[in-house]
Amino acid sequence: MSTDAAAARDLAAALRGRIRGRVQLDTSLAAFTTYHLGGGATVLVVADGPDDLDGVAAVWRASRIPLLVVGRGSNILVSDDGFDGVALHLGAGFVWMDEDAGAVRAGAATPMPQLARWTARRGLAGLQFGVAVPGSVGGAVRMNAGAHGCETRDVITGAEVMDLHAGRRRHRSVDDLGLSYRKSGLGPHDIVESASFALVPAEAAALSAEMREIVRWRKENQPGGEPNAGSVFANPEGDSAGRLIEAAGLKGHRIGQAEVSAKHANFVVTRPGATATDVARLMAHVRSVVRERFGVALRPEIRLIGRFPREVMAELEGAPT
Repeated sequence: MSTDAAAARDLAAALRGRIRGRVQLDTSLAAFTTYHLGGGATVLVVADGPDDLDGVAAVWRASRIPLLVVGRGSNILVSDDGFDGVALHLGAGFVWMDEDAGAVRAGAATPMPQLARWTARRGLAGLQFGVAVPGSVGGAVRMNAGAHGCETRDVITGAEVMDLHAGRRRHRSVDDLGLSYRKSGLGPHDIVESASFALVPAEAAALSAEMREIVRWRKENQPGGEPNAGSVFANPEGDSAGRLIEAAGLKGHRIGQAEVSAKHANFVVTRPGATATDVARLMAHVRSVVRERFGVALRPEIRLIGRFPREVMAELEGAPT
């Protein structure tokens, strides 16, 4: 169902009266994603701090307008038609870090590579893998992001979470977050405001060297210079999505201006002129071929936002959760 234009304008006006952050109508979401693709949101809200989230909760939950939380956009693909609802982005007020005796806290909009380097300079070990995570702290919690054999759940101790639907926030322990492989128990209206991590003392120079090696490996083995959203599919139990896709002969396969990376088969990169539909069609094709050849139903890590062709959604929504 389409969002009523008058209802969207009323919601935007009410939000402008309650929050310090930015409120815009019909604003492109392409700049908020690593693919730099996709149409606009009916309403875009950039919240500057927790008080703004209180205002958003008070205004939004009285409406029937759908809500989408957009972080650094490293695991979403927004439809060419955009998102018919409210897109909520956490702004500069959620970018911060502090440390007390090895206990580190960070705001949800803090980039994971920034946090990884900040903790390493202080001689605190555990978050080195974050240098390879393109998303924010909040996104890392929601997706239990991981790389190079480590995951967020290995070091997180808890998070402050705002339930926009209920209009209240509370501390969620690591057990209460329900973290598993590239998933969490957070609901669609749960907003991570900050997270806490337990790290251990280590030699700062050694940590920096480890992160340089991670960056070097990724430059050699992954397509960092082309628009992408990281791993397209989660690794199936005991196997690698990239290995299966490559074994299916799909490296370099193109649909429109979207291509299975020649460097790493579990990445879909784009060329100038690509559309979100190109990427989605290629994802669906890859999943279909791998399932037919190997009997493995790959689970997408990338979330599709908005309207896509019916046959694409039929393939991708059939993925196990």
